[in-house]
Amino acid sequence: MAYKHLFGPVPSRRLGISLGVDLVAHKVCSLNCVYCEVGATTNLTIKRKEYVPAQEVISELSDFLKNKPELDYITFSGAGEPTLNSKIGAIINFIKKKYPHYKLSLLSNGTLFYDEAVRKEVGGVDLVLPSLDAVTSAAFLKINRPNPNLKLGKIIDGLIQFRMEYPNTTMWLEVFIVPGINDTTAEISKMKQVLTKISPDRIQLNTLDRPGTADWVQPASKQQLLEIKNKLEPLPVEIIAKFKSARKYSSYKKDIEKTILETISRRPCTDKDLCEILGLHINELNKYLRELQQKDKITSERLKRGIFFRAKQNN
Repeated sequence: MAYKHLFGPVPSRRLGISLGVDLVAHKVCSLNCVYCEVGATTNLTIKRKEYVPAQEVISELSDFLKNKPELDYITFSGAGEPTLNSKIGAIINFIKKKYPHYKLSLLSNGTLFYDEAVRKEVGGVDLVLPSLDAVTSAAFLKINRPNPNLKLGKIIDGLIQFRMEYPNTTMWLEVFIVPGINDTTAEISKMKQVLTKISPDRIQLNTLDRPGTADWVQPASKQQLLEIKNKLEPLPVEIIAKFKSARKYSSYKKDIEKTILETISRRPCTDKDLCEILGLHINELNKYLRELQQKDKITSERLKRGIFFRAKQNN
């Protein structure tokens, strides 16, 4: 069975072996973050609806899980914001009832947690991983470029409320550092105040792995991240920007890595080109691109049609 809404399992820096569940069409999101490696948002919305049919997702999950695969998590993620799908609660309930031995996680930008319905629908997952990159309006607008109806204060209040209502759901909150915007002493000081109120189980500092949507975004250095970590302590802070090699995971397929290199050796390709050629979801492809960049086997260049990847000549 070919899956439209499932991808992977893929090796994840935070979640081990994770089966991805994509609940919206490509780049349906409430934010248009400058660092997003999936690409620019094409439908900047906060309207919740059944963007992909829940019954199709349930059918695919039933087919995939009937063989009892070994998974660390089933993860709601994908190429957009999963909480925009109004049926996410029904899908979560289906998995918890039919396959209760699997852990569920949610990768979310956290923008819709102000909605009581959203909190109720996703409160039953084992692990929620929202993001909060800015606590001042100026930084929020520059980094996250939100739907105009989103208000930062409301987003923060939603995260605080979720934490209060669902204390048994583990929360790892990601802060993506964009140097020159949210790494100043003043920004980090205000961030610390807000994070203290939210009180997540972990605060995870991240920065650019590969080219994002905006070409001016640069990664923070290890030293910069360490300094920010020190400023945020004694809150439970960790740096996740450098992840373990995907080669350690059995689901990392060497033949796919080889095919990517062979393809871009013949001609440069964008990530979208490679997704079409290889039949991979963008999130899955990104795991391989990160690994190849880490091993210094590929280069990237931003051109008019997007970011093109090339194999290095010495490979």
